[in-house]
Amino acid sequence: MNFSTATILIHPGLGNSGEGHWQTLWQQQYGFQRVEQRDWDTPSCSEWIETLDRAVMHYKNDVVVVGHSLACCTIARWSERYNRMIKGALLVAPSDTEVDSYPPGTSGFMPMPLNRLPFPTITISSSNDFYVTPARARQFASAWGSTLIDIGEAGHINPASGFGPWEEGLKYLADLITNRY
Repeated sequence: MNFSTATILIHPGLGNSGEGHWQTLWQQQYGFQRVEQRDWDTPSCSEWIETLDRAVMHYKNDVVVVGHSLACCTIARWSERYNRMIKGALLVAPSDTEVDSYPPGTSGFMPMPLNRLPFPTITISSSNDFYVTPARARQFASAWGSTLIDIGEAGHINPASGFGPWEEGLKYLADLITNRY
């Protein structure tokens, strides 16, 4: 696949994406850039937003952000604050920061942002994700103006649920870049 028409920024969620995570594998295979947050374990929303904005502004408007989990909330909050136009965002396994099962230690990520994003997005969800119900994933995608794709029982779409290289995800990314959604 050819991703040369965009700058791809990988933005992991809480805890970062380890060696076997599809985000890390994509970064290694395709040379995508990672948004490096200072604190992956007890993040502050405003710090994550500022770091994301610096990364986006470094590359300007040909950027596609690939967010996983808490990064989806970060991208929506960043968009709400800055309203910058980018090429798009792939929002994978958005976590619902408002549920009791969400891991403690984050600050400023509640309530979940429900602002319309001013750029094309695809939200990928799973019907059995521990961190978001299908109904909430639909609500987020609808509010964000995002195309929702439910890939069935896929857990949190991470290595623990069997996702390594995730070729299907690369196809969704390519579709987003070429405006097929």
